[in-house]
Amino acid sequence: MFKVAVLGASGYVGAELTQLLAAHPQIASLQLFHSGSETGSGEKQGVVPFHTFAPKARALVAQTVAPFSVDALAADLDAVFLCTPHELSAELAPALLQKAKVVIDLSAGFRFADAAVYPRTYKFAHPNPQLLAQAVYGLPELDAAGLDNAQVIGCAGCYVTASTLALAPLVQAGLLRSDVAPVISAVSGVSGAGRKAALNSSFCEVSLAPYGVHNHRHQPEIEKNLGVPVVFTPHLGNFKRGILASIYTFTKQGVTAADIEGAFNKAYGGQPLVRLLGAGVYPAVQQVEQTPFCDIGWSFDAARSQVSIFSALDNLLKGAASQSVQCFNLRFGLPMTMGLLPTVLPASGVVA
Repeated sequence: MFKVAVLGASGYVGAELTQLLAAHPQIASLQLFHSGSETGSGEKQGVVPFHTFAPKARALVAQTVAPFSVDALAADLDAVFLCTPHELSAELAPALLQKAKVVIDLSAGFRFADAAVYPRTYKFAHPNPQLLAQAVYGLPELDAAGLDNAQVIGCAGCYVTASTLALAPLVQAGLLRSDVAPVISAVSGVSGAGRKAALNSSFCEVSLAPYGVHNHRHQPEIEKNLGVPVVFTPHLGNFKRGILASIYTFTKQGVTAADIEGAFNKAYGGQPLVRLLGAGVYPAVQQVEQTPFCDIGWSFDAARSQVSIFSALDNLLKGAASQSVQCFNLRFGLPMTMGLLPTVLPASGVVA
């Protein structure tokens, strides 16, 4: 049995993660912390019941949520989960490693080995660059190597997960033209903007609009994962949660529909949390919300050598909270889906 803590349990992602961990069969102790400044009401908080932040968890999660300090952390923790701003995660990690075997960061604080990325992309100088080389990237379906003994895990972002999982099999199989960058158009629900009140994410202001055109901070992470340039444009949609990514690219001459299907099956045939819908079947946000799955479908125009790929996931779960639980499970030798599915299901990713 394991002892864990969550810093940032008051946010949307932190609240989802807390509920997963509270129900996890191998977690015996769960400490919860908030920053002391945000609850949705804007009021300062002391020690409060968790359902203050997640009313649907009333009578389901018994723990209280306290203001954070390193001294308040229990001794000999197995893991600390960080649902905090990038700068805070990057700053706190060394002190947290004195208390826990592993720090699992859901921000971008440890997603890059190169410290130079941070001032350029995230607008801050990384305070602990020595830890970046040690950090293991947390996207288990892409590469789980090193997660089993990591001290710091930097979990992949939500847009990045949807885009990378959709494109990686075709890139890895060498099926795509190298002279044409894949175009990724992805739409996220407003929970992706976080819980803090802002005019552009208030209910009456949200419609459907692009943002971060040509300069979104997730594009370098997608390119790092794939090893190829991409054109990435995110959009804000008028729904609460979920991401749908529509991706358009071209294959090399001679590539067939069977090659594409084979690449997806090879990549995800043993991955229970990626559901391959097959050619001509397309995912929808409502089919993945409140689940830990990424659904992928595609269409291939052989006459034009053009492939369109569509992926959908819940940005708060597979894009954040449930993905971090996958990483926790692998770190401690547990089944990857433990605490995420009713039972450990057999692999179901192969397209029949």
